[in-house]
Order: sequence, then C-alpha cells, then structure tokens
Amino acid sequence: MDIKLNDILEMKKQHPCGGKQFLVLRVGMDFKLRCTTCGREVMVPRAKTEKHIKRVLRENEE
Repeated sequence: MDIKLNDILEMKKQHPCGGKQFLVLRVGMDFKLRCTTCGREVMVPRAKTEKHIKRVLRENEE
C-alpha cells in the first residue's frame, strides 16, 4: 500500500474519542499517526494499520 507523509487515513474502527481520520506523521515499519479529532499521537505497526484502512485521502491527487 502506498502511504505517504501528510496523507489522511480513514479507518474502519473509531479512535476512543470518536474520530476515524488520522494524519500520517511518520512512515516505516511503524506508522506514527495523529488523530484529527483529539490530537493524540500513536505508533502502530504497519501490518495492523494497513489492515484497518478504509480509504486514503490526499490533497494533491494526480
């Protein structure tokens, strides 16, 4: 899956605060994500994250 910095991921499951969208801050074996609703930052393994992605939102889609 092609995930880049500053992409917004819409997940299948909600964060405990109720938000479903996360901003990508770091990409590698783990993703560092920031919840766009509450601002909490989490590190999540890449395999687990890719399984729970519903769609990827980008500002400059080509």
